[in-house]
Amino acid sequence: MKKPLIAIVGRPNAGKSTLFNRLIRQKRAITEKTPGVTRDRIEAEAEWEGKRFILVDTGGFTDIKDTIMTQVRKQALYAIEEAELVIHLLDAKIGVTPEDMELMRLLKEKNKKVIFAVNKIDTPSKRDLIYEFYKLGDEPVPVSAQTGYGIEELMEKVLSLIPQKEKEETRGLPKIAIVGRPNTGKSTLVNTLLGKERMIVSPIPGTTRDSVDSICRYYGRQYLLIDTAGIRRKARIEDNIEYYSITRAMKSIERADLVILLIDAVEGITDQDQKIAGLIRENNKSAIVCFNKWDKIEEPDKRLKYLLSEFQRKLPHLSYAPVLTISGLEKRRVTKIFPLIDEILSERKKRITTGELNRILKKIKEELMIPAYHGKEIKIYYLTQAETEPPGFVLFVNLPQAIKDHHKKYIENLLRERFGFKGSPLRIYIRESK
Repeated sequence: MKKPLIAIVGRPNAGKSTLFNRLIRQKRAITEKTPGVTRDRIEAEAEWEGKRFILVDTGGFTDIKDTIMTQVRKQALYAIEEAELVIHLLDAKIGVTPEDMELMRLLKEKNKKVIFAVNKIDTPSKRDLIYEFYKLGDEPVPVSAQTGYGIEELMEKVLSLIPQKEKEETRGLPKIAIVGRPNTGKSTLVNTLLGKERMIVSPIPGTTRDSVDSICRYYGRQYLLIDTAGIRRKARIEDNIEYYSITRAMKSIERADLVILLIDAVEGITDQDQKIAGLIRENNKSAIVCFNKWDKIEEPDKRLKYLLSEFQRKLPHLSYAPVLTISGLEKRRVTKIFPLIDEILSERKKRITTGELNRILKKIKEELMIPAYHGKEIKIYYLTQAETEPPGFVLFVNLPQAIKDHHKKYIENLLRERFGFKGSPLRIYIRESK
């Protein structure tokens, strides 16, 4: 049984993300004074006085009818549907608004347990501001998400209304980060894999601003999918929000077990795709490269041949990554992703026996022609596997400085030819031994 889910809802700029960060005791949701910063709903596990629960931060509930805000509202409604308890956060400085009343009526219709928390009451002297909110039908709780005033009282009420249940832990689940430039279809792909509209999907680049985790199930297996903000060039980072989003995307790569690099098949491989691929390789992450939007390609065979040629030329540091052509929108070939993930994660953990490595060592000695270094003969002693996830091998020689990058590449190619290591980077270390 999973832990109770608590959703924080309210109008834009009521302080939902600030309250969310305070309750989970870390800066997870992006907070800015700009209304509407949170667009997707953000989930995190939290604990208070020994009770565990899942907290959900939602975008601002508003009646503005543009494309983005309509989907933000839709995401807030999804969170309400799934929640066992709702914290309706209100703004003491503004008072009760028509949007607050509409949201209150909706919560009553859905028969949800609700706590009315009145935010921006920083001191006891401002408690009088809460009296207007009694018209909502229940005793409001005065709080300041910014300073922490009233949080203990709020959480005492929260804990009294939620049962303590065991939760399906995300710890130990394979973490899969989906990264790419803005508007390559990351959120669409996540929604397709999850089988429901979990992320906001919009043709406007930069819609996803936070890294969002979701548990995905496929034939009895579970995965933690991380949808990230699109990574732009630094010159195009226009504000703090964009900067924070890109930082989150990079952190998502760091914490992932495997990274899916999504590339727009129509636009092809860009300079920014190359830089993202570099980040994946620098962090030694297993990877899959997916050319998305394949439904828009008119001559698939010709386009695939061109993209594979470009892949070899522009992304040589990700040569270990298998390539898929998919359409997240039309669900083409997306079912190939999970079996491939399982195969790659298995390869990432592979350990080679000493006997097998000795046979590779023999071949290295016979075929790797290393010239003398300052008149000294290069002697190769032994090869061992030092680590897994990702696999790392150590070659012991008498003069490590004589071993160049192309020699290490040759050793890597030998290991891959014999043992595979599909989708996983290999690390080759050279150490001195006498």
